[in-house]
Amino acid sequence: MSTQLSTPVNRQTVSALSQSKGEPAWLEEVRTKGAELAETLEWPTPEKVRISRWNLTAIGNHKAEAAIAAVDELPESVRELAAQDQAGLVVQRNSSSVLRKLSAELAAKGVIFTDLETAAREHADLVKQYLFSVVPQDENKLTALHSAIWNGGVFLYVPKNVEVELPLQALFISDDASAAFAPRVLLVADNHSRVTYVDNVVSTYGDEAAAITKPTIVEVIVKPGAHVRYATIHNMSDNLVDLTIRRAVVENDGCVEWIIGDLHDGHTLSDTQSLMKGNGSSSDAKVISIGSGSQQMSLTTGAVHFGRSTESNMVTRAVMKEQATAIINGITKIEKGATKAGGFQTEKVLMLSPKARGDANPILLIDEDDVKAGHAASVGQVNPEQVYYLMSRGISRAEAERLIIYGFLAPVVSEIPVDAVREQLQRLLERKLEG
Repeated sequence: MSTQLSTPVNRQTVSALSQSKGEPAWLEEVRTKGAELAETLEWPTPEKVRISRWNLTAIGNHKAEAAIAAVDELPESVRELAAQDQAGLVVQRNSSSVLRKLSAELAAKGVIFTDLETAAREHADLVKQYLFSVVPQDENKLTALHSAIWNGGVFLYVPKNVEVELPLQALFISDDASAAFAPRVLLVADNHSRVTYVDNVVSTYGDEAAAITKPTIVEVIVKPGAHVRYATIHNMSDNLVDLTIRRAVVENDGCVEWIIGDLHDGHTLSDTQSLMKGNGSSSDAKVISIGSGSQQMSLTTGAVHFGRSTESNMVTRAVMKEQATAIINGITKIEKGATKAGGFQTEKVLMLSPKARGDANPILLIDEDDVKAGHAASVGQVNPEQVYYLMSRGISRAEAERLIIYGFLAPVVSEIPVDAVREQLQRLLERKLEG
């Protein structure tokens, strides 16, 4: 089935699409509200990047995909992305979820891991409680539009005191540039639970594919004492605009870890933020990105401290090639009353071309006295002294520069929690760095 989504999206088209998919009435109402909001709100305005010049309304048509029984039925180019050591797997292809698996042991413990559309039907009370609780519909045009058109996606719920030892994984695959591709992830870790979630976002069509925009929104709720590790790698073609908002709310003594590989070839808006509402909560974010060609990138990582004795750490490493440009923002905000909070951030940019540009902007906003906060930022080229040292040991200049670049990126690469995903990231780094 293919359903046209008009530009701009309107109430009638969204309502018709929701009804055609047999969605519950409450979800249809939410979607139509999002369509109405999208007509009046403005696009987000990241610093020094005019995303309004990008082709943001090319969202494609909804195209249903047939379900599959196993990973072997996926295109060969993406099969290897499904790690063997996993507790569950959700696969979205273009506009639809096509595969859902969860170990019987975790299902018996009450873990829910499925696509968000299915969860809205089968676990409505949970989904209604948390959906849009972290990223509201009416924040801007992007959040409103996405609330109207999201498809497939992931819903993960981990009950109290349940620890998921092996990673849960999702694959988001776009291989039809005319198909709407707008996943939404909703992850809830209940009290004192623990989980690692990993997703891969990939496109597999040729260079001549039509332009398309892929909006994604991630909401993570970390209940008291829970620990969530969220790892994601984006690897898509340059015809695709990637707009991604990730946000977590962390309650008392909870912890969220972000490990992000923004290795997309097209224009990118990536905004990742942790809201530490609870006392003793913490956030750790590691971001890696490589810009090439004529890419424009806006990469923002943020931590907002509300609770007492909260901790945040942010590390971003970016390599810029050719004519690529990146605005990299690190924002630490400590609110009044967040005593004993500690917020630290580091942004480093390595430029491999005189025409490349990378701006690192560390920002501290402190409204409390009894805190610790710090930042570091650097932008530069490969250190010639390091190259000389390695060459003096018999290593060629090209190999010396390669080793230095990989060493520059290592603090993030080494943190990827799944061997297969870490190996994939290494391959992507080689592809983007060596062309």
